[in-house]
Amino acid sequence: MKRRDFLAASAVLALLAPSSARAVNKKKASARPHAKPAPRRTSKTSGKPATPVVEKPATPAPEEVEQRDATGLPDEPLPQWRTYEVSSTITLDNVNGKVRVWLPLAQHMDTPWQRSLGHSWQGNFVKAGIYRDPVADLAVFYADWNEGGDAPQLQISSQIAKRDRHFDITKRGVATERSDVLRRYLHSTNLVPTDGLVRHTAERAVGRIKDPVARGKAIYDWVVENTSFNPSGSGIGRGDVEAMLDSGHLSGRSADITLLFVGLCRSIGIPARPIFGQRIDSSRLLAGLGATGNLSTAQQCRAEFYTPGYGWIPVNPADVRKAIDEEHLSSNDPRLVVLQKLLFGFWEMNWVAFNTAQDVRLRGANGQVLPFLVQPQAEVAAELFNSSDSSRFHYTVNASRVVDG
Repeated sequence: MKRRDFLAASAVLALLAPSSARAVNKKKASARPHAKPAPRRTSKTSGKPATPVVEKPATPAPEEVEQRDATGLPDEPLPQWRTYEVSSTITLDNVNGKVRVWLPLAQHMDTPWQRSLGHSWQGNFVKAGIYRDPVADLAVFYADWNEGGDAPQLQISSQIAKRDRHFDITKRGVATERSDVLRRYLHSTNLVPTDGLVRHTAERAVGRIKDPVARGKAIYDWVVENTSFNPSGSGIGRGDVEAMLDSGHLSGRSADITLLFVGLCRSIGIPARPIFGQRIDSSRLLAGLGATGNLSTAQQCRAEFYTPGYGWIPVNPADVRKAIDEEHLSSNDPRLVVLQKLLFGFWEMNWVAFNTAQDVRLRGANGQVLPFLVQPQAEVAAELFNSSDSSRFHYTVNASRVVDG
């Protein structure tokens, strides 16, 4: 769909809203501040405790407390940045032996929509630091404790600047991605095969469409229309694409839905990658698409696919399905029509991207391969477990907006 048609549709839907709501939205749009990201801070990599970061209370602006609707999103991109302080606390109980903890951090490479401004940490560890894998744009904090010490404790704070990400189909000429990167995001993984039923499904979804952007849109629409969001269970899902298609039960959480999109794209030669991350703020679209308070279970997975001339295009089919489930949206609901079109090419700034890594081997672990890294992990006496193990792993995350000046 052409951008002007989408904007026209949005305008029509906005006119259907009560006049009082339109007036409020207009007033709020004019009052938005134009903040700049905070200066970059140097990471501390010493094992010595760092000066604690004072966490500011997560007090949203008054306009963020109200229920929002997808039809109220401004038509044009918002240029301002918003800086967040994300603070995590980890305590381990009932552990005997040497301990190592790994925690995924925000992508260390700056992008036009996210900047990592630095980290600080403190705790009773004997060694701590950060290692990076540039191939998957993966940054991981680790900390070690000796056997027989006090119960492991750790606090780490990160500053991250965010802004909305918009894809504009009227603009071409994006720098070409390196061929080795594109080849990497065409490969199959343990949970995302690219042949057999996966390829057959993708071919049926795109039919005779030849345009690269339209092919990606066809797969996106197919995933939205044929999957369902399953809120049960913990985490963001397993992402076993082959098992989903074999069973015919295309239901799951954000990783399941997103990796299905990624696998279908790759199977017909479209480079695609999942982006694992975490919600850190309320949403301007719908309440269920944001998170506040303790964010320890607010992980979420989105995706990108690559097309020549446009580069990487962001998509978020999982949040469309989540909105359908939580808001009970019917197929002809105007909010769903707008949201499905909007989340093809738009990422809201209330989410931090961690990495694109799949089949992850943690540095210093005993060889176990993880499908992806989005939750903190711990290893004690060669046993690996994550933050969902509440009997041993106590994990909290809070995010607050940093006020400039």
